[in-house]
Amino acid sequence: MRCACHFTASERSPLVSSSSPGASGSVRPVSSSLWRDGDFRRLWVGQTMSQLGEQASLVVLPLFAVLTLHAGAGQLGALRAVGQAPILLLSLFVGAWVDRLRTRTLMVLADAGRTLALGAAAVAGLLGWLGLPALLVVAFAVGAMSVVFDVAYQASLVRLVDRGQLVRGNSALEGSRSAAQIGGPALGGALVSALSAPIAAACSTVFFALSFLSINRSGRKENVPDRPEHPPRVWRLIHEGLRFVVRDGSLRTVCLASAAFQFFFAAVMTVYLLFLPRDLHLSGTAVGLALAATGPGALLGSLLAARLPRRFGYGVVLVSAAALGDGAFLCVPALHGSSGTTVSALLAVNFVFGTFGQLVNVTIMAVRQTVTPDVMQGRVAATINCVGMGMTPLGSLLGGFLAEAWGTRSSLLVAAAGMLLSPALMAVSPLARLGRTLPARVRYAPPTP
Repeated sequence: MRCACHFTASERSPLVSSSSPGASGSVRPVSSSLWRDGDFRRLWVGQTMSQLGEQASLVVLPLFAVLTLHAGAGQLGALRAVGQAPILLLSLFVGAWVDRLRTRTLMVLADAGRTLALGAAAVAGLLGWLGLPALLVVAFAVGAMSVVFDVAYQASLVRLVDRGQLVRGNSALEGSRSAAQIGGPALGGALVSALSAPIAAACSTVFFALSFLSINRSGRKENVPDRPEHPPRVWRLIHEGLRFVVRDGSLRTVCLASAAFQFFFAAVMTVYLLFLPRDLHLSGTAVGLALAATGPGALLGSLLAARLPRRFGYGVVLVSAAALGDGAFLCVPALHGSSGTTVSALLAVNFVFGTFGQLVNVTIMAVRQTVTPDVMQGRVAATINCVGMGMTPLGSLLGGFLAEAWGTRSSLLVAAAGMLLSPALMAVSPLARLGRTLPARVRYAPPTP
């Protein structure tokens, strides 16, 4: 999410040479209106429910540990780390599996796995049988299944709709994800407060169950790439994906820009969450309000992504939106005090960041999906996601170090300036030269054994 990290599940892509729709299969016939396509609606409903459940669980599980198991700060940090670990540990493997299997199968299995894991935690919590080690297992399982679902649904859209509808399809999916990022955590916290952590965990399973039912009803046969008589090992598939990304100039730019953004954004957020209460003396409510402005901005960005690239050009939109969104944080170090003007300025900064960040997200995902061969969709998405997210822990450490050495205001300015490295890398890459139409798909011939 670009509203919280603009390359997280969205990436950059190549614009190389020719293809036909049959580069890896025939074009899927779809209705002229995307919303009249029943299978797309089922994917959208399922993805929306899945994102709501995932975002709610990100709040429910930590509160479960704190309120029910009385976990300390160190234990809570370990729980969050364990839940995020699957992104780094499993993304590349999941990408290889997605390119070999039906995405619908992977998505419904992921939903079923998360339903069972959270349901077991809820029952064990109500009976007083759940300890912190078991909750760590649950957090890892939910995180792992979320990685599977998130990579699979991106590849699923490519197999489901025709290339001319990718921007609108991504706009709808990313819009619902943004809405889930706004409502999911609030819903999870409200359920814990009104009921209890175990019951809130049980309620979260309902979203995954609804996702399972919706996606499982999809009737269209997926255009899965043909499997050879002797399929290569997973490690070879991973290596092919890495090599494909590294050898293409545009995809290399995506990885570098993603890594630069994630690194400096993690540093910014570490300092930002110290700067608001300590330097600006904002209350917890004011801090939460300021951060929440990112969500509505992301919804607007999703709507703009369906129109602006075709009007002004994909390259212009990518570079300018990234520069405007990332550059907004340069205004924060100039703020002083906790007045209404300061809070309004923070709301504006986060709204602008969310809007342009999500515009980059949706646009770049459409470009990446269009130019990447079907046989490489999962591996390309997983590779870029893994590279980008892998920089987050290092960026957080940098932010803490800078804040201690230079103070929060100077550190925030330096880290925010560093975020502009991401649009600068895009500006000197082939991505900046994209016009008003999506580029052709790259032909890909797998290496001979």
